[in-house]
Amino acid sequence: MAARQPLNVETPSGKDVAYENFPVGSWLLAPSLRPHVAVFYQFARAADDIADNPDLDPDEKIARLDGFEDALLSRSGGEAPFAKAIAMRQSLDRTGVAPDHCVHLLAAFKQDAAKSRYGDWDDLMGYCALSAASVGRYLLDLHGGSRDGYGPSDKLCMALQVINHLQDCQDDYRSLDRVYLPLDWMGDAGASVEDLDAPAANEALRAVFDRTLAATEGLLAGARVLPGGLASRRLAMESAAIVKIAERLIGLLGRHDPLAKRIVLNKPDYLWCCIRGALSALV
Repeated sequence: MAARQPLNVETPSGKDVAYENFPVGSWLLAPSLRPHVAVFYQFARAADDIADNPDLDPDEKIARLDGFEDALLSRSGGEAPFAKAIAMRQSLDRTGVAPDHCVHLLAAFKQDAAKSRYGDWDDLMGYCALSAASVGRYLLDLHGGSRDGYGPSDKLCMALQVINHLQDCQDDYRSLDRVYLPLDWMGDAGASVEDLDAPAANEALRAVFDRTLAATEGLLAGARVLPGGLASRRLAMESAAIVKIAERLIGLLGRHDPLAKRIVLNKPDYLWCCIRGALSALV
């Protein structure tokens, strides 16, 4: 049983869909499903903000996230502090999507509260399987699934997660003492976590970035079949757009230093990737 929660459980960071690299509930999706995607995003954002709050200790973060899980699974009385979890439960009831993906997402955030280093690529992929793949699996189930199963979606979502880790590697280290780069790859290159605090990446850290990008490109290679297997043409268009955005960001991260500035797409580049991807799904 989770500890009794304070009145204000959430700790909003101010981040919203405008902060994300990739479209969230865009106009490409069916209008009838967009509200459910919005509820899922609000649930995930609220839980993520708790896990990323530097002012809460790990036990308090986990207690609040346990409260979210209890409300999601109807194990609590539905107190107001967990309104987003209750809204998520109601959405799941209406759509028939199982709560497993939300539970796995919460497990990832609880892991974030207690774990700040990843020993190797497999260790990192285990985390991404909870935190990122769960998002894709929810969207697949909401949109009727895929003839290829979850595999290509898992690869795309895990690639997106690693891209985000690289974009935010300095901020994650400075604000949360959290490092998502595989420690064995850092050791192989002669890099240290303290290198992330520098104004620019040194040669050793650049080698770790490049190795991580190569592994991420390997994930993306297995994700490119995703649009063609989806039951929903609309979701196929959005996923194809996301593949193009991921390809572009991998290219930019390979040429630019994420310590010098956060690497993001400008609006014309982002729009062009979306158009190219969406049109490719119609062929």
